[in-house]
Amino acid sequence: MVPVKAKPVVTAIVARVDVGFGNSLYLRGDGVGLSWDQGVMMDCVGDDLWQIWLGESASGFVFKFLVNDQTWSIGPDFTTASGTSVTLSPEF
Repeated sequence: MVPVKAKPVVTAIVARVDVGFGNSLYLRGDGVGLSWDQGVMMDCVGDDLWQIWLGESASGFVFKFLVNDQTWSIGPDFTTASGTSVTLSPEF
Protein backbone atom coordinates (compact mmCIF):
# COMPACT_ATOMS: atom_id res chain seq x y z
CA MET A 1 0.00 0.00 0.00
CA VAL A 2 1.33 3.42 -0.98
CA PRO A 3 1.20 6.01 1.81
CA VAL A 4 -1.00 9.01 1.09
CA LYS A 5 0.83 12.30 1.37
CA ALA A 6 -0.93 14.68 3.77
CA LYS A 7 -2.03 17.99 2.34
CA PRO A 8 -0.65 21.05 4.11
CA VAL A 9 -3.09 22.89 6.35
CA VAL A 10 -3.58 26.45 5.11
CA THR A 11 -5.68 29.30 6.41
CA ALA A 12 -7.05 31.88 3.98
CA ILE A 13 -7.85 35.35 5.27
CA VAL A 14 -9.60 37.59 2.76
CA ALA A 15 -10.50 41.25 3.29
CA ARG A 16 -13.07 43.09 1.23
CA VAL A 17 -12.13 46.74 1.66
CA ASP A 18 -11.05 49.66 -0.55
CA VAL A 19 -7.94 51.19 1.03
CA GLY A 20 -7.43 53.75 -1.73
CA PHE A 21 -5.09 53.84 -4.70
CA GLY A 22 -1.42 53.46 -3.76
CA ASN A 23 -2.13 52.01 -0.31
CA SER A 24 -1.61 48.45 0.91
CA LEU A 25 -3.33 46.25 3.48
CA TYR A 26 -1.32 44.48 6.19
CA LEU A 27 -2.08 41.90 8.85
CA ARG A 28 -0.67 41.74 12.41
CA GLY A 29 -1.49 39.25 15.13
CA ASP A 30 -0.85 35.92 16.87
CA GLY A 31 -0.32 32.66 15.02
CA VAL A 32 2.27 31.16 12.70
CA GLY A 33 3.67 33.87 10.41
CA LEU A 34 2.12 36.80 12.32
CA SER A 35 3.45 39.31 14.85
CA TRP A 36 1.92 42.27 16.70
CA ASP A 37 5.16 44.24 16.11
CA GLN A 38 5.36 44.19 12.30
CA GLY A 39 2.71 43.51 9.70
CA VAL A 40 2.67 41.12 6.76
CA MET A 41 1.48 42.66 3.50
CA MET A 42 -1.58 41.02 1.98
CA ASP A 43 -1.92 40.36 -1.77
CA CYS A 44 -4.23 42.66 -3.70
CA VAL A 45 -6.37 40.41 -5.92
CA GLY A 46 -9.04 42.96 -6.92
CA ASP A 47 -10.04 46.61 -6.54
CA ASP A 48 -11.32 45.98 -3.03
CA LEU A 49 -10.12 42.42 -2.37
CA TRP A 50 -7.03 41.39 -0.40
CA GLN A 51 -5.89 37.91 0.64
CA ILE A 52 -3.19 36.09 2.55
CA TRP A 53 -2.46 32.39 3.03
CA LEU A 54 -1.04 31.32 6.38
CA GLY A 55 0.35 27.97 7.53
CA GLU A 56 -0.95 25.67 10.23
CA SER A 57 -1.27 27.10 13.75
CA ALA A 58 -2.20 24.87 16.70
CA SER A 59 -4.06 27.68 18.45
CA GLY A 60 -5.57 29.40 15.40
CA PHE A 61 -5.13 33.09 14.63
CA VAL A 62 -5.95 36.40 16.32
CA PHE A 63 -5.35 39.40 14.06
CA LYS A 64 -6.11 42.94 12.93
CA PHE A 65 -5.83 44.71 9.60
CA LEU A 66 -3.74 47.83 9.04
CA VAL A 67 -3.54 50.26 6.11
CA ASN A 68 0.13 50.70 5.14
CA ASP A 69 1.07 48.86 8.36
CA GLN A 70 0.22 52.07 10.28
CA THR A 71 -3.54 52.64 10.62
CA TRP A 72 -5.33 49.93 12.63
CA SER A 73 -8.81 48.70 11.75
CA ILE A 74 -11.44 49.76 14.31
CA GLY A 75 -13.20 47.34 16.60
CA PRO A 76 -12.10 44.15 18.35
CA ASP A 77 -9.49 41.69 17.10
CA PHE A 78 -10.58 39.08 14.55
CA THR A 79 -10.12 35.35 15.17
CA THR A 80 -10.19 32.26 12.99
CA ALA A 81 -9.28 28.61 13.38
CA SER A 82 -6.37 27.08 11.51
CA GLY A 83 -7.35 25.49 8.20
CA THR A 84 -10.35 27.73 7.58
CA SER A 85 -11.16 30.37 5.00
CA VAL A 86 -12.71 33.62 6.18
CA THR A 87 -13.78 36.80 4.35
CA LEU A 88 -14.09 39.96 6.43
CA SER A 89 -14.87 43.64 5.81
CA PRO A 90 -12.69 45.68 8.19
CA GLU A 91 -13.48 49.34 8.83
CA PHE A 92 -10.98 52.15 9.32
